[in-house]
Amino acid sequence: MQPIDRLRAVASRSPLPHPFPHRRRKRCRKRRRRVAPPVGTQPRMNPYKRMRPASGSAPLTTYPCRGFLALRLGWRHGNKMKISSPFLVHVLLIALLSATTTPPSTEALNAIKSKTFLSPAISLSPGSVSDKWYLDIAFPRGHLALKSFNGEVVDEHGVPVPLHETYLHHWVVEPYYVPKGNTDAHDDLSKIIPARNSGVCKDTMGQYYGLGSETRRTSTWVPDPYGIEIGDPEAAPEGYEERWLLNVHAIDTRGVVDKLACTECRCDLYNVTVDKEGRRIPEGYPGGFHCCYDGTQCELKDGFVVETRKVFLRYTVMWLDWSDSLLPVRIYIFDVTDRALLEGKSETACKVEGCSSSEDRAKNDCVHVEATKQILPRGGVIVFGVAHQHSGGIGSSLHGEDGRLLCESMATYGEGKEAGDEAGYIVGMSTCYPKPGTVTVRDGEALTVVSNYSSERPHTGVMGLFYILVAEHRQLPVAAGKQPGLCFSFPVPCKLAAPPS
Repeated sequence: MQPIDRLRAVASRSPLPHPFPHRRRKRCRKRRRRVAPPVGTQPRMNPYKRMRPASGSAPLTTYPCRGFLALRLGWRHGNKMKISSPFLVHVLLIALLSATTTPPSTEALNAIKSKTFLSPAISLSPGSVSDKWYLDIAFPRGHLALKSFNGEVVDEHGVPVPLHETYLHHWVVEPYYVPKGNTDAHDDLSKIIPARNSGVCKDTMGQYYGLGSETRRTSTWVPDPYGIEIGDPEAAPEGYEERWLLNVHAIDTRGVVDKLACTECRCDLYNVTVDKEGRRIPEGYPGGFHCCYDGTQCELKDGFVVETRKVFLRYTVMWLDWSDSLLPVRIYIFDVTDRALLEGKSETACKVEGCSSSEDRAKNDCVHVEATKQILPRGGVIVFGVAHQHSGGIGSSLHGEDGRLLCESMATYGEGKEAGDEAGYIVGMSTCYPKPGTVTVRDGEALTVVSNYSSERPHTGVMGLFYILVAEHRQLPVAAGKQPGLCFSFPVPCKLAAPPS
């Protein structure tokens, strides 16, 4: 749950305790009853249930009409007062709000908007692969600032589907432009104009958001006062309007002979000889995108039969209406397999050779390291960063031209069977939220991305991406004599950074 969700959940509960509780007590005293608990037992503190006295027991005074105060403020046991959790949450919320120089209005609390959508249905049978692109998906419209995008695979009943049944290889979303009022753009792709991110890849990785198996436990929250600007009417080509597309690559691993090998697109299990374009797969290519494209089938165990089912990508978008109080960020995606600067080639996915040295195994040094350099077209302040890896991944880091660490993102593995904690799968990647203004990069700086994988066993088709959000070197405009209001971004402090010197 995002920080703003938690605040809203508290704010939407029943009202705070009565501002003048003594008035309630005066009314309650008229209804005072003297009752007693059974002999040898402790009184059951239920403010809504009257207790009948037992012969020989000491009387006890209760206040049945104090139900509201009992639930909000707690109930007295002897000389101790038990404080209820909702009341403590209310107190903490009041303290948070009062800590701001300018108390936020109701409009400020409700500024963040959120909506959950479903992708078109994805039909999957055991071992099957779906890798489809969906145009004109349901998405917030208008001139907005995106704050987060979170997705997960669910079944027809809305129940989350675990990775060991449907492996989410990746999902990506990105905007594009079509002629205004055009209803047949889906049939004529020549009319579509891509609206890509800021780089650094030229022909691939144009998405605004994208994750994989780690999606449930990886934050995509854009810290305040920043936002990903979309829907700017001046940005669209004349006569065009913005729409959004979604790509979901899912692999049904129910009943397959080797779940991990199927999720790593190992070619010998898919029994394919050509890629999705009909080109012959190169000799010695062990596995990757070329073997697990839409419509392919991973090998099943003998006799395994299960019905085809429909799943969906359920995605939640949070946003703000765009205003001058927000700062736009640029999206950059680095691919560790893009070695154009070093070797003039790019592969998108790579393989990890197994650790062959027994000495390395004994020292637990079986780590495969991939690294590459890429040029950042335009510098600024890094406000967010996260990596994307597949099973076997340990973590990734991004470094400046002088070797300084800009951001590090580490993998979290599940330990159980339920969705979000699947053993053997990456279920989360840590994110970077630098203190505002402290991590900067310059125009044209050569950055190095490093991706570390365990080589305890071989891996195929693995990826090593790094996403960063970069803002301009300028301060958020604040009205004279006023301070910014409530900061919803945690753990980033609600503090504006001065431009770097």
